[in-house]
Amino acid sequence: MSNLWSKEIPYYNSEIDFTPGITSYKAESKGAVIVFPGGGYAMKAEHEGKIIGEWFQSIGITAFVVDYRVAPYKHPAQISDAMRAVKYVRYHAASYGIDKNKIAVMGFSAGGHLAGSVSVHYNKNMYNPTDEIDKESCRPDASILCYPVIDMFEYRHDGSRQNLIGQKALYSDKELMSLYKHVTEDTPQAFLWHTSSDQSVPVENSLLYADALSKVNVPYEMHIYPMGHHGLGLAHELPHVAQWTVSLENWLEVIDWK
Repeated sequence: MSNLWSKEIPYYNSEIDFTPGITSYKAESKGAVIVFPGGGYAMKAEHEGKIIGEWFQSIGITAFVVDYRVAPYKHPAQISDAMRAVKYVRYHAASYGIDKNKIAVMGFSAGGHLAGSVSVHYNKNMYNPTDEIDKESCRPDASILCYPVIDMFEYRHDGSRQNLIGQKALYSDKELMSLYKHVTEDTPQAFLWHTSSDQSVPVENSLLYADALSKVNVPYEMHIYPMGHHGLGLAHELPHVAQWTVSLENWLEVIDWK
């Protein structure tokens, strides 16, 4: 694992013993995928991190897994780490043999919210530049959202909202972090999947985001499976749902990542 930040870390808290990091899984591919594991902004689920990086490597796609900040850190520390990860990979693209204009972000659950956040808020100044890497663009070229948290209102995931913006968050913070409200024609193309029986993060989260993309003619592919609990990852225990990996691999070929 490499340190995500080379010098100062924005919003760093010396009382919290944690340094954001990024781990590479190199393969021979045109594009790369940056992975943000889920965990309600409280932790990072291993089955949505290292295992996903290794899976991408096994299908010939270079991947990076980000060890980003979670609670007790609050917004904007998390999105700062996500923005930095995109800039980091873009800055080092040549050394990994990838096209700096083919960088996708991927996230599961709250990690999906983080991937979505950098996809819609990439043009906002969340932290002051720290070095040469920060001169790169943090706009992803594509996003992969797996049972993502999208809404902070009716269809919210309480834990994610509380850990990210606090139990007594302002309306403006909830609105900023309800990602479907900020989709524009410049939002990156997307691949989404969810289960309609998800009891933790309702499927409406993905539906809202897809509807917002559709309204501004941003290309997307979405798969809604009829069964399966939240947090399935590769979903090996449910073969029907596990087909999402085949669909994703095909999609990555279509958008010329492989």
